[in-house]
Amino acid sequence: MPTTRVLDSFMHHEELGEPGDGPVFVFLHGNPSSSHTWRHVLPGIGSGRLLAPDLIGMGRSGKPAHLDHRFEDHARHLDAWFDALGLDDVVLVGHDWGGALAFDRAARHPGHVRGIAFFESIVKPLAWEELTPQARSRSETIRSAAGETMLDENLFVRQAYTGGVLDPVSEADLAAYLAPYPTRESRRPLLAWARQLPLGGEPAELVARIEAYDAWLAKSDDVPKLLLTFEGSPTLLIGPETAAWCATHIAALETVPCGAAGHHATEDRPTEIATEIAAWADRHGLRAG
Repeated sequence: MPTTRVLDSFMHHEELGEPGDGPVFVFLHGNPSSSHTWRHVLPGIGSGRLLAPDLIGMGRSGKPAHLDHRFEDHARHLDAWFDALGLDDVVLVGHDWGGALAFDRAARHPGHVRGIAFFESIVKPLAWEELTPQARSRSETIRSAAGETMLDENLFVRQAYTGGVLDPVSEADLAAYLAPYPTRESRRPLLAWARQLPLGGEPAELVARIEAYDAWLAKSDDVPKLLLTFEGSPTLLIGPETAAWCATHIAALETVPCGAAGHHATEDRPTEIATEIAAWADRHGLRAG
């Protein structure tokens, strides 16, 4: 369970393999998750050095009280983590906000990324009318003062791993997801993430950042990309329309369906996710020295 000093705090990560074992794959989780989400995926990837960090304020990483836990804060600490470990030639795998951070990192550091695999990620800014009535109501609640009440019972985590999956996770795994957030204040990064969903042009600075990485995604035909899609759940973020948008707007993209899953698909389809990422990496020679 390595820990790395970054800026004014530290980041924890899980790791399979060691330096020199082959190419580096970095797995980035989303909200309200942690590196625990990759526990059944990493063993199926195959050769390479596999790293899964906990984002700042999340999992077993530090939780600096002064941070607003905006996208910019996460990206800045993640950059420091990459620099501290000397990671400058990697394959990125991202889920949810982890996919957005992967896109953002690649756009700002072209030439340092071999490939990007992603699923259930924020690929573009959204309009309110794109949301289902249920999703719109939830987003409006989260952005209002009422969103604070979701911190009381750690509802972000509980709802994610009971309703955001096809089958609720085991009590042991739910406990592992809940453990990093024992107090109301420790849960604030989860609310901050939820309030940043790019809707109706807000938050403006994040929308601009997403538009910048969308421009890179559209022209980076030298970087292989893999989109894993799922079906069978109202919690899914990338449905057929968004997948079609990706096919039109993201260069060098392959799209592979992986079956039925909820938004937190690593719980429902870890074997399929690992198998498809490994096969894609091999098809494109991403493990080559």
